[in-house]
Amino acid sequence: MYIDRRYRPRRRRSPWPIIVLLLPILAVGIYFLATRTRFFENPFNPLQPTPTPTRSAVSYLAEAEDNYRAGRLAAAGEGYSRVAELEPDNADALNRLAFLWIQRGHPERAVEIARQAVAVEESASNLAILAMALDWDGQYDEAIKFALRAVDRDPLSAEAHAALGEVYADRNNWSRALEEGRQAEKLNPNSSFVQRSLGYILSMQGRYEEALDTYARAAELEPNLGYIYISAGNIYMALSEYEDAITQFEKAVQANPDTATGYDTLGHASALNGDPDRAISTLRKAIELDPEYAPAYAHLGRVYYTLLNWESAIEYFTKSFELGLENEEYFYELGLAYAYLDDCTNARLWLNKALEVNPDSRPALDGLKRCTGS
Repeated sequence: MYIDRRYRPRRRRSPWPIIVLLLPILAVGIYFLATRTRFFENPFNPLQPTPTPTRSAVSYLAEAEDNYRAGRLAAAGEGYSRVAELEPDNADALNRLAFLWIQRGHPERAVEIARQAVAVEESASNLAILAMALDWDGQYDEAIKFALRAVDRDPLSAEAHAALGEVYADRNNWSRALEEGRQAEKLNPNSSFVQRSLGYILSMQGRYEEALDTYARAAELEPNLGYIYISAGNIYMALSEYEDAITQFEKAVQANPDTATGYDTLGHASALNGDPDRAISTLRKAIELDPEYAPAYAHLGRVYYTLLNWESAIEYFTKSFELGLENEEYFYELGLAYAYLDDCTNARLWLNKALEVNPDSRPALDGLKRCTGS
């Protein structure tokens, strides 16, 4: 057989040039799968949550300050509370939070928080806010102790002198009250805190026109503090000038629309001005904003009492007392509501509570006579 000796078998080409060519394409594909899909994740492991940044105390503080300047006191209070949670030793946040609780009508809460602020830093400002909270809570002896300590800590603190003057006014020490109020004004005439306290001192002495002028100056300095308008409205209430009082309380609502105190005073004044429908709706709004604000329940109970709706009067008076309110008039009105429903067992209970406050309470005594039939 003839064999061609020139035949050579075809040499197999090397695969490496192709591999080298494909490597970059493969790398790009792997990168795409790793970054754009969950191809490489273990399907039996749950997906990890996307981490979210934790808000800082500084962030909450800035938000609280913005809300306070805008008159949103409840929102500001939430912000200051978060700061205090994150930084328990932040005395400034505690101070601001205590002052807010005073304005929102909960001095008992303000006392607790102000004590924390003083424990962190015994500054004149913290001592003054504690004194004010104690004063508004009716703890006058302790209030004056801390007010005096505030002045001793910093004799140039206008806030300390203002708080001391207010406590003196509540203790009927008129000359010292006015002296401290004027000293506070001299130290810082551009403080709404000082001007409001001075207005209160003047009002307690019956100097109503001067007090109203002073409240007006306070409102000019900080127009979004509703408690200033409430203070002015209370003067008109004392004078039975309900229309003027309502005007001031409406300003309080506009200044702090998320706070119950303005709605409560507006509702109460509306009732006394002969507008029970507006009173009921406004007082219900106060309760909606702050379900633990006792005066609103009592005022609503009084509206129903005047409408001879004894059952509703009983409901709201009772709730106000459960929240800690104590008041001779509301005690005997609750007792009389029970008496009118011929429930003398409960009537005697509340009429006697009124007599504990004032042994000469004529309505309570008359109610007991009704129940005894004499």
